[in-house]
Amino acid sequence: MTERHQSHLRERMTIRGDIDAASFVPWIRRHAAKLGLSQAVSHAGSDRIELEIAGPADLIDMMEMGCSLGPIDVWVETIDRIRIDGGSD
Repeated sequence: MTERHQSHLRERMTIRGDIDAASFVPWIRRHAAKLGLSQAVSHAGSDRIELEIAGPADLIDMMEMGCSLGPIDVWVETIDRIRIDGGSD
């Protein structure tokens, strides 16, 4: 049986749009937990949320997709990602 190798990354994700941080931040935390990602929100406002997220690259991609769709009361316009470091393999 072949085991798939996934590298762990740490990235800064900036989510912009018409964002209700009061409902979106808890949603982000729950979604990250479901994916097994660690996260820390460094800024949360009505137009921008910044967070650091760490885990396998494929799961961070899934987190981005989930955030772009988000809960019904937010409108995400852009998501920018910057790699902080390569993390551990």
